Amino acid sequence: MPTAKKTTTRKPRVKKTKPTKVEKIKVAPVEKVIKVEKEIPVIPTDNDIVGSVESVFVEDKGDRIEKYYEAIGRRKESTARVRVFTKKSTDIQKFEDKGIISVNDKPYYEYFNFQALQDIVDSPLKKLKSLNRFKATVKVNGGGIHGQADAIKFGLSRALVLFDPNFAKKLRKAGYLTRDSREKERRKYGLKKARKSPAWSKR
Repeated sequence: MPTAKKTTTRKPRVKKTKPTKVEKIKVAPVEKVIKVEKEIPVIPTDNDIVGSVESVFVEDKGDRIEKYYEAIGRRKESTARVRVFTKKSTDIQKFEDKGIISVNDKPYYEYFNFQALQDIVDSPLKKLKSLNRFKATVKVNGGGIHGQADAIKFGLSRALVLFDPNFAKKLRKAGYLTRDSREKERRKYGLKKARKSPAWSKR
């Protein structure tokens, strides 16, 4: 008997299509955000004179206006803000050998009871031989009385230099324009003070 032919079903040919090109979308460039930095004012250090020769402040006291020069002095934990005015004929000076300096709304010879501290406060004026030429008002806080006296001396010297830069030569030579950075050393563990140790016992 004749054999039946096997019929094979052919799969239809699928035409291979080339992948379509993806069009690139052009995106507008993003604008760069520019940060505007604010100018930070330079904070003066203790070795720099606060203010400048041209910085003249005005204090309005009712019917009269007074110009003054301001500076800051520091010593240990004390900070003194000193304002220097030119002395007028209306200003009353009780003692000829004492300057017109008020510290925290008191005359400096009442605020500082010791003569040695009073000499420290008015030493810049005595050095310039201008004890009767200027008057000053001081606001001081922090620290002890000796540190406050040194802070006032430093601030007064700086303010006088702002008034007249020619004063700087004499005051710097005397050491009044140099910041005294000495401070008490901290206590150490196991010691009585910074360096003092307790008495040694043999047994």
